[in-house]
Amino acid sequence: MIVVMKIGSPEAEINRISEELTSWGLTPEKIIGKHKVVIGLVGETADLDPLQIQEVSPWIEQVLRVELPYKRASRQYRHGEASDVVVSTPDGPVVFGEHHPVVVVAGPCSVENEEMIVETAQRVKASGARFLRGGAYKPRTSPYAFQGHGESALELLAKAREASGLGIITEVMDAADLEKIAEVADMIQVGARNMQNFSLLKKVGAQSKPVLLKRGMAATIEDWLMAAEYVLAAGNPNVILCERGIRTFDRQFTRNTLDISVVPVLRKLTHLPIMIDPSHGTGWSEFVPSMAMAAIAAGTDSLMIEVHPNPKKALSDGPQSLTPDAFENLMQELAVVGKAVGRWQQAVAVA
Repeated sequence: MIVVMKIGSPEAEINRISEELTSWGLTPEKIIGKHKVVIGLVGETADLDPLQIQEVSPWIEQVLRVELPYKRASRQYRHGEASDVVVSTPDGPVVFGEHHPVVVVAGPCSVENEEMIVETAQRVKASGARFLRGGAYKPRTSPYAFQGHGESALELLAKAREASGLGIITEVMDAADLEKIAEVADMIQVGARNMQNFSLLKKVGAQSKPVLLKRGMAATIEDWLMAAEYVLAAGNPNVILCERGIRTFDRQFTRNTLDISVVPVLRKLTHLPIMIDPSHGTGWSEFVPSMAMAAIAAGTDSLMIEVHPNPKKALSDGPQSLTPDAFENLMQELAVVGKAVGRWQQAVAVA
């Protein structure tokens, strides 16, 4: 249920209403939009009469029920407005959202050594990326595959962050590692295999760093939004949804099926920012440029692209990784599409 306040409602009155609704056993959450303030109500609202709440104050414009199971993730919860996720980086704040330039995240699947990760960070930064992705802990289908260097890789990500000024995105697999990952990462990723690890989602939601939530390999859109709801319900409002391809019938020619249609669908259903990962979505570097451009044309807020200085020798996901030169060329192509739809960033100055 949401309480929509009239334009110009006094702050003191908003606070008074929140205090009164708290006394009813509800949890009010103030949401400041571009034009109005909305108070989201969480709790046992099924038996509440909206007219009863309406009578609490003449400053209340209307009271609406949120019928969807994903309350906080619903676009209705923000009265139709999109939310921004602002992430602090060494180069300053970066904003993910519907009304901002597309944010490009790039880097290798796994952190392999200092030279490799620092070089990659500097190269993708020079081409216009704002964040470095790199796995310290890697979930792999085979127990014998390379699963990351763990804590030592976090130290290397910190060095790459210092050398490049990029924000860092890396994955958490175990809640026991969350605190040390949060010391290095500017955004914490929950991977596809952990999308419905509800205990992990609660822990990630209880900490303050923004969260990147990847769609599970066989997850419906509602499954995905309900997973986001776990993070939001735990107290963290800064969630970005990342489409990385789902499993369908044909796996002969692509690793997954990249569901570009989620962009307009999510735009209708949720206020959360959207990211597309064409690298995992296709599994082959030759297909990444087309899908990246398609994602921008469809309206994505961000892209995640795998880049490795020598993909043939990569310890994981080499076939889907671009070289730094190929990434630079791709960024020039993406700029054409991004500028055409009014979603491209200004050139980033290189020191």
